[in-house]
Amino acid sequence: MQSVVTCDRGATDEKRPVMRVVLLADPDAPTEIAQHVARRLPARLADRSGRGRRFDVEVVSEPFTSGTEDPPTLMSRIRDRRSTENWDIVVALTDLPLHSHGRKLVVDLDHEHGLALLSLPSLGGWRLQTRARRAVEESVVSLAESRVRKGERAGPRRLSLRPFAGRIAPVHPDPVGDEETADLRYVASGPRGYLRLLVGMVRANRPWRLVPGLSKALAAALATGAIATVNSTVWSLAASLSTPRLVIATVGSVALMIGWLIVDANLWHRTAEESPEARKQAALYNVSTVVTVGIGVVVCYVGLLVINFVWALFILNDRVFASFTRNPLDATAYWMLSWFVASIATVGGALGSGLETDEAIRAAAYSKREQERRRMLQNDQDH
Repeated sequence: MQSVVTCDRGATDEKRPVMRVVLLADPDAPTEIAQHVARRLPARLADRSGRGRRFDVEVVSEPFTSGTEDPPTLMSRIRDRRSTENWDIVVALTDLPLHSHGRKLVVDLDHEHGLALLSLPSLGGWRLQTRARRAVEESVVSLAESRVRKGERAGPRRLSLRPFAGRIAPVHPDPVGDEETADLRYVASGPRGYLRLLVGMVRANRPWRLVPGLSKALAAALATGAIATVNSTVWSLAASLSTPRLVIATVGSVALMIGWLIVDANLWHRTAEESPEARKQAALYNVSTVVTVGIGVVVCYVGLLVINFVWALFILNDRVFASFTRNPLDATAYWMLSWFVASIATVGGALGSGLETDEAIRAAAYSKREQERRRMLQNDQDH
């Protein structure tokens, strides 16, 4: 898929030199972000260039990270793609977390060939489109200036760290090997860099899609909640349970569903490598999986609580309820019953998720690139 955005400033622009910039994006979320960035990028680049230059910005969507997470390999692929199409500058965007010598890669730049590789999760999960736009803009300006000064003996221009660093994550330059294509690399380090990468990975997985993606589990949860709401034994239990016990029921039911989904769909990442770096990466993927599924299950729980509360308002009779529980059907009773029923319904949803295929659960829990990465790992382990 390819789209073109051109900076249009009238007839006088026809005489200005044109630089062709391509945003090479993985499918799904990276492509959406690239298209958003491309709308404003030409005008902003022309303003910042200050050399009377125009920029044609294209978005090309293709799975350029297929089969590898190695930054040097990806940079070589991007360079070959650029040579084939005769592009001036290529900024590649992926939603896969990339690593370099155990550090979290933010961006790789190759000023000689006009290339940049940007790992979107390293930008965090808040205001991602704005951060991505600023990061792409800064990268293109750096690469464009380098191409203008191609004949000069000058090193690569250092980037402004503001578009990449944010408020909490330390970003700094990292050495690049002599055999690598890149000549400038920025990485995030330390616990804050780990935290921002984790948040970015969770956002890339879009946990809010988990609930509608698991239709059978949701149907089982709703049916369980509807039946439990009209059950007199459940009424009595809800009226007798204290708040701490209801909290324990909530935590237990949510934990049960999280564990069931991860185990049943084989979402836990295992690595055959024994190196500390491989183990750290596996731990990072597993933490992001738990957080992603956890957010989705909590959203499901809150939704069940609200639905059960509304259902109880319509279906329950105060006299019948009081005859079984010896308590009035007031606002507190409605709340306690809906809370308890939400826990029961969540357990029912966990059992119902067993009817979902592993592919359906992975599609609901992960981005397309992460799904492909895990399929390839599974195939490698099978062979």
